[in-house]
Amino acid sequence: MSAISSDGVSFEDWIGRSFTRRDTLTPRLAAEFQATVTPGLARVDGAPLGLFWTLAPDIEPPENLGRDCHPKLGIYLPPLPFERRMWAGGELTFSGAFAVGDEVEKVSRIESIAFKTGATGPLAFVAVRHTYAVGGAPILDERQDIVYRAPSGEAAKPTLAPPVEARAAFALDATPTLLFRYSAMTFNGHRIHYDYPYATGVEGYSGLVVHGPMQATLMLNAAAQALGRAPRTFRYRGLSPLIAGEVFRVEAFAGADGGMATRVVSAAGAVTMSGVVT
Repeated sequence: MSAISSDGVSFEDWIGRSFTRRDTLTPRLAAEFQATVTPGLARVDGAPLGLFWTLAPDIEPPENLGRDCHPKLGIYLPPLPFERRMWAGGELTFSGAFAVGDEVEKVSRIESIAFKTGATGPLAFVAVRHTYAVGGAPILDERQDIVYRAPSGEAAKPTLAPPVEARAAFALDATPTLLFRYSAMTFNGHRIHYDYPYATGVEGYSGLVVHGPMQATLMLNAAAQALGRAPRTFRYRGLSPLIAGEVFRVEAFAGADGGMATRVVSAAGAVTMSGVVT
């Protein structure tokens, strides 16, 4: 895979581009977060796990938004030939803990761009490296994996969840209110999370889609519940869309290699996201 698309267009000059933002982890934001993702939050020192995903979002006026209401490609991310965006996964490495009241500096840099053809059709992968620091001290290193696919591409086939003995588990009802609140906290305008006609008629989903980072947040907290502490690293991957309107389950359990594994399971028994923690 390379940063050159199938039609010969090169995006090499986008690799290494970066931008810096600063934000404050306010008590109000922490309270909104806790009210939204309860009962999944683990008790840990510092700010709730996953709260950092609400910080320093992409903020643009309406004229700079694309059809899906993300900022237009070409502003923060390269002008790729595909429109359908999905949060594919990522990896977190913590070197400290966030605290409510922190003034956080977030530096984002495009790390790689790659094109390939998968089972669902042509795809473009963008990896973005985010580093978070407080007072100059590093707190978190994150790799965010974003995938774009052609409008006509089919969705990934769901994988049914085999039985496991969960060390921590909880259930949440994927209501439109849950999705709206999370979109509001993260300033995420992606229409698949609140615009039913768009999500079903344009992007081809069977309903509103539960956010990838919200699922990752819940898995991170399930792992912390099972471990009795905040994980030091967390690697996760989206497998299939989680559709709103039904109760889903979040589980942490012993992994095949002796470590801790996590997953999100839909009401139909499909694994929509999986993770591994240490």
